[in-house]
Amino acid sequence: MYFRGQKFLVAGISRSGESSARFLLARGAKVFIYDDIISPAIRAAMDVLISEGAVEVTSSAYAQSVEECDILVLSPGIPIDNPLPVAFRRAGKLIIGEEELASYYLRATAIAVTGTNGKTTVVSMTDKMLKDCGYNSCACGNIGEPTLGKVEKLGFDDFAVIEISSFQLETLSSLRPHIAVVTNITEDHLNRHYNMENYIFLKSRLVRNLRESQYAVLNYDDGRVRAFASLTRARVVPFSMHEKVDGAYIEDGVFMYRGERLFACGDLAVGGVHNIYNALACIAIGCILGLDREKMKDSLSSFKGVKHRIEMVAELNGVAYIDDSKGTNVDATLKAVESMSQPTVILLGGNDKGYDYEPLFKGLGDSRVIHAVLYGENRYKLLSAAVGCGYENFSLCRTMKDAVMLAKNYAREGQCVLLSPASSSFDEFSNFEARGDEFARLVTDGIKVV
Repeated sequence: MYFRGQKFLVAGISRSGESSARFLLARGAKVFIYDDIISPAIRAAMDVLISEGAVEVTSSAYAQSVEECDILVLSPGIPIDNPLPVAFRRAGKLIIGEEELASYYLRATAIAVTGTNGKTTVVSMTDKMLKDCGYNSCACGNIGEPTLGKVEKLGFDDFAVIEISSFQLETLSSLRPHIAVVTNITEDHLNRHYNMENYIFLKSRLVRNLRESQYAVLNYDDGRVRAFASLTRARVVPFSMHEKVDGAYIEDGVFMYRGERLFACGDLAVGGVHNIYNALACIAIGCILGLDREKMKDSLSSFKGVKHRIEMVAELNGVAYIDDSKGTNVDATLKAVESMSQPTVILLGGNDKGYDYEPLFKGLGDSRVIHAVLYGENRYKLLSAAVGCGYENFSLCRTMKDAVMLAKNYAREGQCVLLSPASSSFDEFSNFEARGDEFARLVTDGIKVV
């Protein structure tokens, strides 16, 4: 791509948008920047970019930019059916995302991970495993720093372990990682993708472009993911907890890879069935790459987990407070609930993503959850689902602060309070990290119970 001869409109000045604009400006491109929601942080970022040569486009003038600009670089936060990308598409112009732009220039060996749940953990586990085996590796993409910010820092001998969301897949078509991993597919983001068929298709895009020399690591126990094997030319390496597959699997409580015994499942420092699956995916990656088995074992066994994913915050008056703010969909929350070993009060709610919540309350009925505190923007939809399932052990309140206070009232010594909202954070918070941090603050600061 010849940057000096192209005009780019970067829409959405989030981390990825800011990274894209800076990358393009450094290469002499004419860069226009636009955001329809300008927070103080975004305003500050835009001002810096303007000082470096970018041109701000106002909401009243962006139609003109469609005529003037050649390429739209779209933030993952802006849907592909937003009027701006629709206008670019109608004009017959290219629409890409930051990950697509990064894929043009990435020299490092790429390992890309998508799926509804487990992406961040698999990326973090894999990044740690590669580093512990002596390689220069970087976790990037939907986790940490945008991939585009790393392309010039990573050479041919390095690894980029990239988390890819369905939002990013809307504008990503050129990335062909050496290893693509699909962890699972359950209902998520239907408020954006409309239906499961669209969501599943987007997830399949990561493996559709793979070549015969590349690898697709697929969750065999998930029927939707297993079906991706017929959509790719790559070498398929399945992983399973229930079947002896031609890949990574469990036999008599031991992690196996194609008949090779590796180490006991009980050696993992993190608990839960979901982490067994995460480790299986990482084992498949490590074995494909030919990593030292003993170093792999030591690395995976010492992995302590991901922040905001079933993370112990504090124990107060004999009650354990656990942050699972990353549990933003029904499946993730049910997996968090499965990992609870004591009676649990759960905090549910936030911004609705288009879910049917009845499966959630049916699952809670057979779990260690003794009470659910429903809060947030979608609290009445959660209430309706609970009543529809005959689930009676719940309270209703408005904010997360109210929910934490109620949970402190209900929980007794030897029990747990679990924040696992099964909802996005955007009613009260900018992201799930901010929500988890606020939960920890409310717990440790000690909301007074009266």
